[in-house]
Amino acid sequence: MRELEDRHRELLDRRRLLLGEIRKISGEQRAIYGARQAPQSDVERLHAEHAELGRRLGELHDLLDKARRQVETKVIERRGLLHKIGGAEMRTPEAIREEMRTLEPKPSTPAGPAEEEKLRADRLRLLARELKDVEAHAAAIEERARLRAAADAAIDEARGAVETIAAEMEKSAAERDRLMGEIRARLEAAGGMVAEMRAKGRTRAELMAQVDAVSKEIDEVERDGRELLKRVEARRDEMRRSPPRSGGPRGGGPGDGGTTAADRRFEELMKRGKISLGG
Repeated sequence: MRELEDRHRELLDRRRLLLGEIRKISGEQRAIYGARQAPQSDVERLHAEHAELGRRLGELHDLLDKARRQVETKVIERRGLLHKIGGAEMRTPEAIREEMRTLEPKPSTPAGPAEEEKLRADRLRLLARELKDVEAHAAAIEERARLRAAADAAIDEARGAVETIAAEMEKSAAERDRLMGEIRARLEAAGGMVAEMRAKGRTRAELMAQVDAVSKEIDEVERDGRELLKRVEARRDEMRRSPPRSGGPRGGGPGDGGTTAADRRFEELMKRGKISLGG
């Protein structure tokens, strides 16, 4: 009887320790789950920002195509304008006069060969006619220069728009890549937490299996105790019903006192009942 009592107490202590470990692991799992919510929320926020940048990049791509087509349109318009007003840009009267001054003979300079003098004179006559024509059509020449300048400015503006959009696209793409890197980092952190939770879950399952095994053994010890107690009660009843032996005192033998004390302890133990998994 004493051996059963000691074994029962040992098993209860062991189950109590196992349940303490299970509670500890369960608390750690809850803590990990709570800590996992922050990375998960960050991933959702970063994913939304990443998706918005993707949408913006799509818009910028369309704008870039339009801007490039606009550059092509302005270049074609400039070619048509030059064909209409004349592609060659006419010089200003001051530029023509400056060239004429360089060609006019100076008193201190001796005359050169006849052929060179003839070429210089022909050039001066051409410049004089050009100057006369330019001065006569100064308004028209100025208008053509203005139109060419406006066409060039339109092309520069269109090209500037292309450069601006391309720069924004590059910046947005770099930011999207950065966000993707952060998303991966957050997912890896969350994945590590999930792996840790699963590992603790496996450990908890192993401990629960041990608790079940110990509980089963406790049931067996208690069942054996009840069987033993029944046999003891049956023996007592038999002793009460049997007549006293002659020449000796009424009652049990020398070993009855220890057995009765053990019986009382075990009866007290059995009155406590089974201890649940939460005990």
